[in-house]
Amino acid sequence: MNPPYRDVTVGALLTRLAEALPDHEALIYAEPSKRFTFKQLNDEARLVARGLVGAGVQAGDRVAVWATNVPEWVVLQFALAKIGAVLVTVNTALRASEIEYLLRQSDTSVLITIRGFRGVDYLDELRSLGAIGGHRAARWPLLRQIFLVGDDCPDDVTPFASLRDANSSVTDETIDARESAIGLDDVINMQYTSGTTGFPKGVMLSSRNIVNNGYWLAHGIGFTPADRLCLCVPLFHCFGCVIGVLGAYTHGACLCPVEAFEPRRVLETVARERCTALYGVPTMFLAELEDPEFARFDLSSLRTGVMAGALCPEPLMRRVMETMHLPELTIAYGLTETSPGLTQTPRDASLSERTQTVGKVMPEIELRIVDPATGNDVAEGERGELWARGYVVMKGYYNMPDHTAAAITADGWLRSGDQASIDTAGNVRITGRIKDVIIRGGENVAPKEIEDLLRQHPDVADVSVYAIASEVFGEDVAAAIRPRAGKSVDTADVASFCRDRLARFKIPRFVRLVDAFPLTASGKIQKYKLRQAHEEDLRAIAAASASRSSSA
Repeated sequence: MNPPYRDVTVGALLTRLAEALPDHEALIYAEPSKRFTFKQLNDEARLVARGLVGAGVQAGDRVAVWATNVPEWVVLQFALAKIGAVLVTVNTALRASEIEYLLRQSDTSVLITIRGFRGVDYLDELRSLGAIGGHRAARWPLLRQIFLVGDDCPDDVTPFASLRDANSSVTDETIDARESAIGLDDVINMQYTSGTTGFPKGVMLSSRNIVNNGYWLAHGIGFTPADRLCLCVPLFHCFGCVIGVLGAYTHGACLCPVEAFEPRRVLETVARERCTALYGVPTMFLAELEDPEFARFDLSSLRTGVMAGALCPEPLMRRVMETMHLPELTIAYGLTETSPGLTQTPRDASLSERTQTVGKVMPEIELRIVDPATGNDVAEGERGELWARGYVVMKGYYNMPDHTAAAITADGWLRSGDQASIDTAGNVRITGRIKDVIIRGGENVAPKEIEDLLRQHPDVADVSVYAIASEVFGEDVAAAIRPRAGKSVDTADVASFCRDRLARFKIPRFVRLVDAFPLTASGKIQKYKLRQAHEEDLRAIAAASASRSSSA
């Protein structure tokens, strides 16, 4: 049977593609130059699966992958699924204490990693924890083995290439039996929450969760085997390995990943491979448009894609649709706990729908907008907390039953923590995080409302609004502003710009100019870091002022 596919396990998905489209290009890398058909990719995944079984990996074992978008990442996504192991995705920006928490909390038994990324040597980080070396067994009793992807493998780490030298005792029949024993609702993937706020939690996801969600999101952009997706979002995130990999493969489309996001490499990949689709968060699309050599790349093959992570300002969306040749770009919204997608705009949505809403609820999912204080549904168009129910809801947080019970009601509703409303046409508007709402003197302030206004300022490229501690009001409103290239922003002018457009209590009292925002590796602004840095600056100013007063 030819694609599209749904209601199959992750491992069986690639098996079906290899049978239906054996010679169709599946995975293309420029650096290093690698090209796989679906048959070749399935053969490679089975070979690595045999090696993993030979290394002692059992069904249900947690295997962590700490790597950029290298070819081995995609191979492992399917190899692990074929033998029933749980893929634990690891953020490439983690440092020693963070990776220690993740590996211990997830009970990881095998770690597969690259040498490092952006100046951080992963092996050095692991050595500092005692995870590499002669004392590992004592300090890390569950972590049996570490494999390194790449060359120059030190003696105390096992080369990933050794997995391809499959144990002769592990037969193809063994892999077939392991693959067929996996159920649609078995946990196959664990993703740790992005950490913009709070302590990371391991979200347990099944094949039903992620294969079907990938299917519906790709259905929304009309994917077929003729499509080629330039995938520049990280694979460790649901956007990459679910919307990206599984969305493309449920419809037989080809993947052209970029190992790590660089605007120039994205443009080169689209032009070279004649990609028809492009994914990203708004900041990625903006960086691509602002590349000094943007005009020399032929992007006319593009037609569609997915933008997620944050709402896109209207001027940027217009440029993306027209200048980047993406008239069918869709906006998607979701969270890791919902596999991730909940809503999506149609390919022919109006500009206002794409920039002011996140679209309508996707098939086979229910949504409610609830008053978090009472648990009752709010009136149509009113704001409340968005709740979701359906096949997308996670199996729970790993080894965190109390957090799971707090997130999922007894009748299966997932509390998103996002503030939202639904209009008469069924379009969902995300108005902020419930936990991000600033409570200033008893008045609730939604940061998104202020951000949307300040993005209209002619000299503002981007903005993030957050709370600052206040002895008078409890919290006060602060804004970090990144000026447009070649422009300057008078901080005093910000209040004047807002004065006729916002209630007084919503006007930022504190404004800070920044060259860049602190981001997670998946492109989300870390507001807690902005707040910490801003409050440190304010304390330093107060201390200097007090020192001058005492000297006088």
